[in-house]
Amino acid sequence: MAKQRKTALACTQCGQRNYPVTPTKAGQGTRLEVRKFCKFCNQHTLHKETK
Repeated sequence: MAKQRKTALACTQCGQRNYPVTPTKAGQGTRLEVRKFCKFCNQHTLHKETK
């Protein structure tokens, strides 16, 4: 059984990694960006995929 890499969505305001996600396809070249609620900032902010 192959291990999957672990990535997370990090808040662009405070830098906290709030949401674990499965990584996007390796050949895609772009990282996921989505507006989600950050419980540390207490507001909806842009979250970007990190490694």
